[in-house]
Order: sequence, then structure tokens, then C-alpha cells
Amino acid sequence: MKSSKRSTSQGKRKLKADTFIVEKVDTLLNCLLTFFPHKSRKIIKAVLRDGQVTIDGKPVTQFDHSLQTGQRIEVGWDRKTPQQQPHGLNIVYEDQELIIVNKPSGLLTISTDKEKRKTAYAILSNYVKLADPDNKIFIIHRLDRETSGLLMFAKNEKIKQQIQETWTTTIDQRTYIGVVEGEVQQAEGTIISWLNESKAFIVYSFQNPKHGQKAVTHYKKIKGNKDFSLLQINLETGRKHQIRVHMQDLQHPILGDSKYGSSQSPIRRMALHAQVLAFTHPKTGKLCRFETEIPKKFLQLFSPEK
Repeated sequence: MKSSKRSTSQGKRKLKADTFIVEKVDTLLNCLLTFFPHKSRKIIKAVLRDGQVTIDGKPVTQFDHSLQTGQRIEVGWDRKTPQQQPHGLNIVYEDQELIIVNKPSGLLTISTDKEKRKTAYAILSNYVKLADPDNKIFIIHRLDRETSGLLMFAKNEKIKQQIQETWTTTIDQRTYIGVVEGEVQQAEGTIISWLNESKAFIVYSFQNPKHGQKAVTHYKKIKGNKDFSLLQINLETGRKHQIRVHMQDLQHPILGDSKYGSSQSPIRRMALHAQVLAFTHPKTGKLCRFETEIPKKFLQLFSPEK
């Protein structure tokens, strides 16, 4: 592998970077470990996680990304300053087409009549404009305000439309983690109904196909006690409030979701988290998969000290 070292200026600060050209097919992590034997695996994974590795100018965070001969790899060893990161959002992945964030509970995806500025969209819009005032972002899908987890945005309208128009084939997996009231007896199950939203913005569930859009939710129990159950929930369809309504149908509403039947809120938030997002990248055609940890507050409900 041919290499070079250089410094790039960013304001008044000098950032150290190493560049090299790939000479054989390999995975990104193996290549980096081979080329930088003096760096620990922990450090290599950290620079990958923080988006400090680029392939032909595009940031890549996946350690198992396949490399081809002739590609140019650049590794920046100086971590991005806090000013470069959007305040209030954790960026999980970013490239020239997409941004994926881990949204906290309590933050809107997009503005409403009552809240315009404190939204995931507004925060990310300001973030991309730091690099270029003409930069924009586009909403691909949404999470409810009280739902935390993985949320995807596009950096141009063409990519947004492409993903939305091919949603059922592009999205490979959407897995949520939810805590529901009571002990779910079945180890796993599937809920199918037709959903329709009222003028009061409440979604109702029907068994008659004429009364709404078909919604299919699969669930599997991970933990349980006499008070609560921790479920892994997979969406086959993506209707508004689908999980929340289907858990109400199951007679085990999402904890903290008073709109759909919950009477308790011990962790002072709705206990629903978008944990896994897997999709075919619209530009590269490769399968991308991102996974976050189960929120600690969820797990504490099942600890012996609870």
C-alpha cells in the first residue's frame, strides 16, 4: 500500500491525516489494522465510529466495508471538535447522500404549529449548513416525539424520493424495543389489523379491510415480570402509530403511552425505541445495518433492585 502523511487546515487548527491506496481486496478494518500496526484495535474502531475514515472522499463507518484495489483511504486522527457535531443529536452515520441519527425521546422529527426550532430536522439543517449555506436535508421517515432511536435523513431530494418510492424493497429491517404494561404470556406473535386516523389525530384499529390501511406487527418477548414485558418488535408495514395501537390491541399498551391506554409512567417517557435500521443504500446498492443499545431505563425495570 502506498501511503502519505499530510496536514489539512480547518480554521486555525491543523488536523493530522494519513492517506494510502488500497492494493488488494480486503475489509476496511483488516486493512487499517494492517497498515497501522502501531494503533490498537480500539483506536481504529473509534476513528471509524466517529466518521474519521474516508474512502475516495466519502466517510465510512462500517468496519466490514469491502475495499477494492485503487481506492484512496484517508484517516484523520484528530477527533472532530464539539462545534462540528449537532447539539442534541448523535450522528450514527453520514455520507454524501444520507445522515442517520439516534434521536432522543422528547425531540420532534419535524416542526409543528407549536414548535418550530427544537426539532431533529432543524438541528440537522443547521449542522449541514455549517459546511455550505446552500446544503439542505430532507425527511425520509419520522419517529413520534416520545420515541427514541434511529432516524434517517437524505441530503438531496432525489435520494429522498428514491427511498420513499421503493420503501418496501429498500428497507430490509426496522426493529423496535418496547416495554409494555403487564406480563405478555405468548413468547411471540403477530398482530394484523387495518388502521385509520380520526380528525382528532387518534389512530383506531379495525378488523375490516374497508376501514383503513393494513398494518402488520411481529413481536417477541425478551424479558418479563409481573409488572412489565420487554418486547422486540418488527414492522412489516410502517403505519402511523402502528406499534402503539397494536400494543393496545394486545391489551398491553406501551409504558408511558397515555394516548393509547397506558396508565403508568415510571421512567417518565414512552418506552419505545427504534433499535435497528437496515436498508439497501440507494447509491452503492450495498446493505447497511445500524443497531443501537437498549435504553438503560428500559432494562432497569427488570433489574432485581427495581
